[in-house]
Amino acid sequence: MSSRGLNSSSVVNIADLRRMAERRVPRAVFDYLDGGADAEVTLAENCHAFRDTNFRPRSGVAVYGCKTTVNVLGHELSFPAILAPVSYIRLMHSDGEVGVARAAGKAGTIYTLPTISGHKLEDVKAASTGPLWYQVYLIGGREAAEGAIERARIAGYSALVLTVDTPMAGKRERDPRNGMKQLLASAPLPKARFLPNLLAHPRWLASFFADGGVPKLGNVVIPGQGPMEMIDVGAALSHAGASWEDLRWIRQIWPGPIVAKGVLTGDDARRAVDEGVSAVVVSNHGGRQLDCVSPSLRALPEVVGAVGQQVQVLMDGGVRRGSDIAKAICLGARAVLIGRVYAYGLAAAGEVGVTRAINILKEDLDLTLTLLGCPSIDQLDASYLSAAHR
Repeated sequence: MSSRGLNSSSVVNIADLRRMAERRVPRAVFDYLDGGADAEVTLAENCHAFRDTNFRPRSGVAVYGCKTTVNVLGHELSFPAILAPVSYIRLMHSDGEVGVARAAGKAGTIYTLPTISGHKLEDVKAASTGPLWYQVYLIGGREAAEGAIERARIAGYSALVLTVDTPMAGKRERDPRNGMKQLLASAPLPKARFLPNLLAHPRWLASFFADGGVPKLGNVVIPGQGPMEMIDVGAALSHAGASWEDLRWIRQIWPGPIVAKGVLTGDDARRAVDEGVSAVVVSNHGGRQLDCVSPSLRALPEVVGAVGQQVQVLMDGGVRRGSDIAKAICLGARAVLIGRVYAYGLAAAGEVGVTRAINILKEDLDLTLTLLGCPSIDQLDASYLSAAHR
């Protein structure tokens, strides 16, 4: 799809990209991206928390061309949104992680490459003009992870992101209903039940086969065996949970910053600081792990209060608009991570869709700051929110 089909009149917001993605990709792929755990209570509440948080704008203030740049772990970003790790995205579009990295670099922000990636980390780094982080799962064990960490160091990744909320995958009920596991199976017979839905998406299917079908996990190399086969998320994460002990081990072999992702309490944030992290991400994994936990936005003030200025605090979960980014900054986040936002764009139109998603958020954020009467992102604080939401 050309960029002409994704202009500001045809794609106004992220929901438009979501609808396009739903039409383009098979149900198994869309529901993997769109769904959450169990009854999807937390998935919904992540978004509701932003909707229920009200602004207090400054009237009689005319500001234009607001400053949105922010420094995150030594990188000056064009706006405070980092592209989060989203697994299996090469199944969403053949541009995959390479296209996402290119779009992020051009937009002046960071892309976080997931362990469950269809492209090798070296190829993703070569495609990007911006900083990259690498997300670590212990898939394949410590030896495989150590190999990937060393490759990331040599390639020039600037930080590691250790996801600490996945001792195993949450119960994502849409996946077994719609055949995500069967799509990844090498044998054709398991796919038979879901074949009609695959055939109903001929453009995606043609691109999928032209791209070689299901790729291997090029960043999970098992010593003596080679790259691991791509498997469903439940199997991949069944023995890949990261502990504080693993964080200490990674600290010994990685010289750069480490980000702990998946913190929801002040106690865990303080523990992460004690273990030497440079940043924490307040996150419930997009509502995909334990259901009925606090929305990330509601957990953010407790974490900010617990760690103060010791480390940078980031957050993810429920961000769909530039105004959501502003609300998170008001509550103490240095920046947000976005996952579904850009993945909808990728599934809809490849790299062009990612670029459009980023631009929507940038434009929204600038407009929000202007209407708030706030000339710079670094001047946002809780006074811009109603007292009930501080």
